[in-house]
Amino acid sequence: QVQLMESGGGLVQAGGSLRLSCAASRSSLFMGWYRQAPGKQRELVADITSGGTTNYADSVKGRFTISRDNAKNTVYLQMNSLKPEDTAVYYCNAKTYSGNYYSYWGQGTQVTVSS
Repeated sequence: QVQLMESGGGLVQAGGSLRLSCAASRSSLFMGWYRQAPGKQRELVADITSGGTTNYADSVKGRFTISRDNAKNTVYLQMNSLKPEDTAVYYCNAKTYSGNYYSYWGQGTQVTVSS
């Protein structure tokens, strides 16, 4: 089991920045962020392997940066140049591997970008 604790959401004006943090109870192979806007499916925003390989959704490339501190089992999402369409609940995700992949979710944090 992996417990995830998110922080850093809030309300920001378009063009502003926010930084999300997610602390895990133990190390994970993958850590990442997903988001879900009202009426839409949950989608991948970005993820990062324990080795530092990153993957981003096209909609956030060049604006968001994911990073992790393996010593702290923490993943960060720096969000710059925020747009109203970035408004969503952001969920932290961790994946471990032990014969199979196991996926764990945080409780979610609201990000609201006003125009």
